[in-house]
Amino acid sequence: MKNQKGFTLIELMIVVAIIGILAAIAIPQYQNYVARTQVTRMVGELSSLKTAVEERMSRNDGTNTIADLGYTSSSLSNNAAVAMDTSAGTASVTATLNGSVASAVNGAVVTVSRAADGVWTCRVTASSNTGWDNSFAPAGCPAGS
Repeated sequence: MKNQKGFTLIELMIVVAIIGILAAIAIPQYQNYVARTQVTRMVGELSSLKTAVEERMSRNDGTNTIADLGYTSSSLSNNAAVAMDTSAGTASVTATLNGSVASAVNGAVVTVSRAADGVWTCRVTASSNTGWDNSFAPAGCPAGS
């Protein structure tokens, strides 16, 4: 009787099939994870400007230049903007995800807004891409139209 050395063809085919099945499940999940983290990162970048907006509101010193708030450029968006109305006490900081982002979130708009009563809200306007899923928006910043 001969000792077997190595794997049989069927054993190798089973291993390849298992790896294929795992890859078919893992790759879409990873792409969704990347899309969610990019939206969440943009929300964080814009939310970090709340303190600067509040400080300018308290001094009645509005600005419509996002750089005045200390915003630095982001690889996720190339058109972040701010709109402040100190007399009304309102402000909004927006950015469109159109930089180095997943195709599913390309075109989504993140808006962080201050109401006249000082309450901050956040909204993600869904991308018109067919790959958009409302689960990409973080819990504290729901997706809407």
